[in-house]
Amino acid sequence: MSYELKLIVKKSRVAFANKTCSFKKDKVLKKFADLLLRNKKKIIKENYKDIRFATKKGLKENLIKRLEIDDKKIINITKSINQIIRIKDPTNKVLSKWKRPNGLIIKKVTVPIGVIAVIYESRPNVTSDIASLCFKSGNAVILRGGSEAFNTNKIISDLFRKSLKFYGFDQNYVQFIKNKNRKVVDEILSKMKGYIDLVIPRGGKSLVKKVDKLSTVPYIGHLEGICHTFIDKKADLKMAIKVLENAKMRNTSICGATETVLFHKNIAKKFINPVLKNLKDKGCNIYGDQTIKKIFKDKIDLAKNKNWSTEYLSSKISAKVVKNINEAINHINRFGTMHTDAIITSDKTRAIYFLKKIKSSIGIHNSSTQFADGGEFGFGAEVGISTSNLPPRGPVGLSQLVSYKYEVYGNGQLRK
Repeated sequence: MSYELKLIVKKSRVAFANKTCSFKKDKVLKKFADLLLRNKKKIIKENYKDIRFATKKGLKENLIKRLEIDDKKIINITKSINQIIRIKDPTNKVLSKWKRPNGLIIKKVTVPIGVIAVIYESRPNVTSDIASLCFKSGNAVILRGGSEAFNTNKIISDLFRKSLKFYGFDQNYVQFIKNKNRKVVDEILSKMKGYIDLVIPRGGKSLVKKVDKLSTVPYIGHLEGICHTFIDKKADLKMAIKVLENAKMRNTSICGATETVLFHKNIAKKFINPVLKNLKDKGCNIYGDQTIKKIFKDKIDLAKNKNWSTEYLSSKISAKVVKNINEAINHINRFGTMHTDAIITSDKTRAIYFLKKIKSSIGIHNSSTQFADGGEFGFGAEVGISTSNLPPRGPVGLSQLVSYKYEVYGNGQLRK
């Protein structure tokens, strides 16, 4: 372990040992939101440096879009912080309590996880979200953002540390790694067992694969967001058009964007043209199977096997006709990534069947897959979306950033 990283981790562990009450935590978060608004011009100025760097580096347009910060985004960031303030502190909460025949009283109580390292790319709002969520849930956090957002991440983390200092807290509850060398990430993953309690990767496929390969520390995260919308035989056409447009085109660069649309064969001839034409008119490129190509009146590309397992993160979508609901479920369970998948149908029984059978961490009925977001779930924000079979699953917010322990109270009982 390098001296630099050893020092950062040591400071995090010292900060984590200093517990505080919910009221004081919320005061820090309020101060942080206030500082973000007061320093909007400075943040945007730093962000402009990052955008210039990313442009010169040849970063893809969708990634630069993720990177951009403006007045509106800063206001939205502060809204997320205020929402986190309104949520009850998830620590020291008695989940259950019971008394044994021998008189022992047992409590199951929530506790912070410890020191969390978050490795992320592109989106600077992640710095604010993660710092706020980790601090309120009693965890110390080490932030390692992508080099393309270095200046924006640094000023946001500095403002959080300023808020901590203002109320007499250890600033090292939140630390930002300034070393841009990628070897730092390898070191966090492979040499931090016993020092860091949890790693959360938020980034592309290559990052999550690296975490999977190298990490000796427990981690949560998702590989990709290959999300589906299934338009059932009992779907409403107007709803299908509007919902799919939002699921694909509202923000094409997020992991909750729909990447594949499946049509039930019974409604294919009626639905395919209006639904796909609406997307095409909005600038979306379509990759359709043979049936789609025969029915759709405009030119589209023929889908290949690789299209079904592609996360586009841009204005592109794969389209396929399925024989029945089970074929749709099988396709999703085969090609999906257990992120978010939706069904459009007026038949509630079929909707429930679909939601129960898909392996996804989030199943949605009659709405956009872009609701796969901690803020939209009422969590204030998220540190990421977990697609693991083990908990936590879905958006990881305040309540998912705690563990629990058992407190046992006796009055001299001895085990026979």
